[in-house]
Amino acid sequence: MSLLSEFREFALKGNVVDLAVGVIVGAAFGKIVDSLVKNVLMPPIGYMIGGVNFAELAINMPTPTGKPVLLKYGEFIQTIIDFAIIAFVLFMVIKAINMAKKRFEKQQATAPPAPPAPSEVYLKEIRDALVAGKR
Repeated sequence: MSLLSEFREFALKGNVVDLAVGVIVGAAFGKIVDSLVKNVLMPPIGYMIGGVNFAELAINMPTPTGKPVLLKYGEFIQTIIDFAIIAFVLFMVIKAINMAKKRFEKQQATAPPAPPAPSEVYLKEIRDALVAGKR
């Protein structure tokens, strides 16, 4: 098997494609949550605690060269809130998926068994006829 055909087989497997779709959707979801936190949640929180804009919170640290170094702890706080929201939403999505799986498995377990294939029915009839003929 050539290297190209092996790569094609690997790249076109369902798991690789599913992973690629998941990464792309996850990146887009991350942007949505980032916008939600920065533009919708943080302004009211900052207003409630005295008009603070978390993105602007920083400590100016002087250096011997004279160039100040900013320690941007406000953006760090905002990133922690982003993470908490993303983790909670993912938890809720996974919980919903698991509930749907359990419901589907329960329906599968209570569903009547599928009828046997016609060949199995014919074989059983032949067996029964042979057993009846021996008596």
